[in-house]
Amino acid sequence: MLSREDFVFTIGYDGPAAVVDKQAKKKYGKFSTRELAEKGLFRAAYSSAVFAGNKEEIALVADAYNALVGKSSSEAPKVDTPAMERLFGVTLVAVNRAVYL
Repeated sequence: MLSREDFVFTIGYDGPAAVVDKQAKKKYGKFSTRELAEKGLFRAAYSSAVFAGNKEEIALVADAYNALVGKSSSEAPKVDTPAMERLFGVTLVAVNRAVYL
């Protein structure tokens, strides 16, 4: 399994290997989910929350994103729906290797 930092900054997959943004990982790798969301790095923040498996962190990311784009709670994607996965393009994938760009 990938480390948290590798998973958070994965930008795609090349076969059985995750392609990781090395510069973003170096700059933001130690940030918490909240800090990533506050910086506007919503995909990375959502990845961090998914990796942790913490629904409260997922809700935090959703709330921060929805506040930024001005969506009301009725228009916003629900935390427990696949809409969040589609919005950010993130789902847990079992890979053991990373390639750094």
